[in-house]
Amino acid sequence: MENKTHLVDEITGHRRMRRNRKADWTRRLVQENRLTVDDLIWPIFIIPGTGILEPIPAMPGVNRMTVDKAVEAAKEAADLGIPALATFPNIEMELRDETGSNSLEKNNLINLASAAIKKAVPNIGVITDVALDPFTSHGHDGILRGNEIVNDETVEQVARAAVYQADAGADIIAPSEMMDGRIGAIRQALDAAGHQSVGIMSYATKFSSGFYGPYREAISTGGLLKGDKKTYYIDPANGTEAVRDAALDVEEGADMLMVKPGLPYLDICWRLKEAFGLPTFAYQVSGEYAMIKAAAANGWIDGDKVMMETLLAFKRAGCDGILTYFAVEVARQLAKK
Repeated sequence: MENKTHLVDEITGHRRMRRNRKADWTRRLVQENRLTVDDLIWPIFIIPGTGILEPIPAMPGVNRMTVDKAVEAAKEAADLGIPALATFPNIEMELRDETGSNSLEKNNLINLASAAIKKAVPNIGVITDVALDPFTSHGHDGILRGNEIVNDETVEQVARAAVYQADAGADIIAPSEMMDGRIGAIRQALDAAGHQSVGIMSYATKFSSGFYGPYREAISTGGLLKGDKKTYYIDPANGTEAVRDAALDVEEGADMLMVKPGLPYLDICWRLKEAFGLPTFAYQVSGEYAMIKAAAANGWIDGDKVMMETLLAFKRAGCDGILTYFAVEVARQLAKK
């Protein structure tokens, strides 16, 4: 036995990696990354009406909620220490049209939610998206003219919508429609309206992904979508293009960058953080959430362990925070510790 130990020491040069893993206290002492409640942003879905929690079948444990229930959710999130919510509307079908004109209504559903949440829970952050897909009759993120999603007309509209969202209390505008020039236009519009303190979290690298399906069910756009979104989302094969896209958003004034989806694009998270040094976030999207929930429900994985492991992976990849539907579950677990 002594000879074998001596041989191992000769081979390893006396460097034994397991020394730092031998006990819980040493593992905690040398842990490189940690997940805390401060890393969490909770996406929620808003519907018209009052007193309604409506389960989303493809996203077990996630509900669409009316504004009053969203206020209750915001209070719970604040009590758990979650810094911010990201809100997404599911408006009535009769309000959706080719141009997504309801996005320009000052008192539309998303703005009513922002105002109510900020009034009841002023210290929680509210992050809103100005993409038009919840408002259009065709499910695209921009204005459809013939067979084309027109860029500049869409940018003009989302910039106007951003001002209304800021007026309603949004702290951060997070444009996800991936139109060229949108960050600069939104920044100019916000500043001109006196909202210099409202930040922009750019969906800098939003990929044309298969992981969005449950989200489209949540906002009722899945059955509406005509064609696909490949002319404005990034090809999943293109990492360098994603970095170039993010660089333009940085030049135009983005305060924060986001990568969407999350886990399949950890390399992009790392590249953006290394390249720009801005606060960098990942969106653990609905398909990622649904896969973990489904596998856990079938007993194929330890759901809680995988939930925590995936979120820690974002931290290891350089993310400053994560938008995740697990936010409340994670916050509760962290509070127990």
